[in-house]
Amino acid sequence: MRVLLISDVHANLTALEAVLNDAEAYEGVWFLGDLVGYGPDPNECIERIRALPDLVALMGNHDAATLDQLSTDAFNEDARQSVIWTRDALSPESVAYLGELPDKVKVVDDVTLAHGSPRQPVWEYILNAKTATENFFFFVTPFCFVGHTHLPRIFRLSDSRAQADLFVPIENACFELSPRLILNPGSVGQPRDRDPRAAYAIFDLETKMIEFRRVAYDVRGVQERMRQAGLPERHINRLEAGW
Repeated sequence: MRVLLISDVHANLTALEAVLNDAEAYEGVWFLGDLVGYGPDPNECIERIRALPDLVALMGNHDAATLDQLSTDAFNEDARQSVIWTRDALSPESVAYLGELPDKVKVVDDVTLAHGSPRQPVWEYILNAKTATENFFFFVTPFCFVGHTHLPRIFRLSDSRAQADLFVPIENACFELSPRLILNPGSVGQPRDRDPRAAYAIFDLETKMIEFRRVAYDVRGVQERMRQAGLPERHINRLEAGW
């Protein structure tokens, strides 16, 4: 079974459609959270995601904040403005769907899924080897897939090492997973690794092979819709350079 692994769509329908078209054949979808926030298409992205085949979807911190389930005190001012705009833009059906998403880790086969981390599923960022090492004690499966940081990353903890090793995955290179790993496919709708292209991965459950991919999309078209919606200029500008 080939699984489409995506995270952090952030209401960017154009980027999401580019990923779905580029991914071609897949039998299931694992979505690691943050359907909304930042972007101009929250309802459209929710509708598109919920129609995908054999979907496993999680709640992200922006999803939770939009539902007022998470305080925005830790958000910067632009992010708070985006949350407020998204709350006003969501349809009742979209609110209901977001409210159904689990805010805890989920185990599928031998993989643990979380938005932020297995230790703090909604909020914690795994940005470095130290944080990753600590989180290996909070899941028992061979692999854990996370989102939240918007950075494609692999952390490996081997029996001979006290601390996890950090790797940046090579684009379009397929490799076989071996225990134990924490992996992040990057962000569909707002990459932050200085590459503006949408990021995602394809994971084969049987062979344990994974491929990290990137695909270009119409960034300027999304920026124009954001300006028309009155969304923060900083979020508009960052799409061009992927920061």
